[in-house]
Amino acid sequence: MGRGTSKIFIIAVFCLAQSLAQIGAMAFPALLPVFFVEWSLSHAEAGWLSGIIFGAYAAAVPILLPMTDRTDARKVYMCAVSATLLSHLGMAFLADGFWTGLVFRALNGIGWAGTYMVGLKALADQVEGAAQSRAVAVHAASIGISSSFSFVIAGAVTAHFGWQAAFMVGAGGAFGALLLALTCFPPSPRRERPAPAVRLLDFKPVIRNASVMAYAMGYCVHTWEMFVVRSWVVTFLTFAAAQGGGAPNFLVPTMVATLAGLIGTASNVAGNEMARRFGRQRWILLVFTVSMMLALMVGFTAGLGYGAAATVCLLYNAVIYADSSSLTAGTLGNADPARRGAALAVHAMLGYGGGFVGPLAMGLILHVLGGESVFHWGIAFGHVAIVLLVGPLAIRALKPRDLPGDRPSAD
Repeated sequence: MGRGTSKIFIIAVFCLAQSLAQIGAMAFPALLPVFFVEWSLSHAEAGWLSGIIFGAYAAAVPILLPMTDRTDARKVYMCAVSATLLSHLGMAFLADGFWTGLVFRALNGIGWAGTYMVGLKALADQVEGAAQSRAVAVHAASIGISSSFSFVIAGAVTAHFGWQAAFMVGAGGAFGALLLALTCFPPSPRRERPAPAVRLLDFKPVIRNASVMAYAMGYCVHTWEMFVVRSWVVTFLTFAAAQGGGAPNFLVPTMVATLAGLIGTASNVAGNEMARRFGRQRWILLVFTVSMMLALMVGFTAGLGYGAAATVCLLYNAVIYADSSSLTAGTLGNADPARRGAALAVHAMLGYGGGFVGPLAMGLILHVLGGESVFHWGIAFGHVAIVLLVGPLAIRALKPRDLPGDRPSAD
């Protein structure tokens, strides 16, 4: 097997494992309207259940990712994907309300932290140089495609077999990812460690890296926005459909969520290429600006009918994803290779900290406003535009470096 073929095979194996691990990723937000009835949830409780997965993710990465700077990432990955498997089984067979659901959603967040970011770190260790940002984009695409299909899979399985079966499908995918990691993942390459050795949980060198922190802060508010939409889009579109006319059979809310994810995945990959050609900072600032404008209008489209709401959600999702890989590749490419795991841990802590607070804030805003209405949805989504201001301010203030192969952002 040639060197090029070997790299392609490695990328394919990682991406297949990540796809399997993500089959059940969006089952809960896809079924949130069901859980409002089944578990008698308030909007605040729904916000907690939507966000806790990302809170647990943010809490787990500072432990899991730095471990990969000291030990083989495969071992960490296999433990994490086992946690994902157990979380889906727990939701299917043991969860019966808010508190038990919260426990298994948190376990799912720990598993997600150790599969997504640890898998990304392990892949980045195998692919260095200018090709690394493209490998990051392909890796993100495999996760995006699988998690997008998890919406429609969960909806279809629930319609025929009940909501518990949707989580059993997720468990099956996680088991497949575990087998693939066990049999096909290559060992992490050995690196010569400078003295003194990299210390576990030592994030000071990462925090002093202005370029890493600029991209990580942008990723924080990007992920806040992304998971507000992913967590609440099915519930929002269900509300829009109830305003009159309903949803067409071929374009139900879970199908729109799946299409949004697929469009977003394509936008993710294309966005990284645009960052290389247009200038990474310039591209990220443009995406943030358009996202803020769409955040201010998307909630109000529920009053224009289901078709308008679905169309704007698809457009908005495409814009959200357009800088995802650009931000993550910026962190990876500017990190010290010996501290790459720690850099990704900071990146993920900030990002998925935003992913935790965003869906929770959305639920709390709806709860405080008194429930769902067109105006309330408009206000709830509109808060995202204010939060997104952090991204451009961080880029402007910290002036991060571009990556090899990027067109310089400052001509």
